[in-house]
Amino acid sequence: MSKKASVADLRNRFAQVSKWIEAGESVDIVKRGKSFARLTPISSRKRKALSWPNFIERLETNGLKTKGKESPASKLLLESRGNR
Repeated sequence: MSKKASVADLRNRFAQVSKWIEAGESVDIVKRGKSFARLTPISSRKRKALSWPNFIERLETNGLKTKGKESPASKLLLESRGNR
């Protein structure tokens, strides 16, 4: 659970609030009893690795491209449509 600090706490006791953040705590900023912002430590954020789909494998799986055969996208599109 994250800690809470008011705008006045940030103004008057920022050193204490910043110690919470440095210790890995998230701090919700409260104004008139309602949270409107959250301060989180930068080091605790983990970036997700992007996973790109393998488009060539997907084309081969769907029978639109054969291995080793390079075709322009327009030709692949026409082949996939058939005689429509």
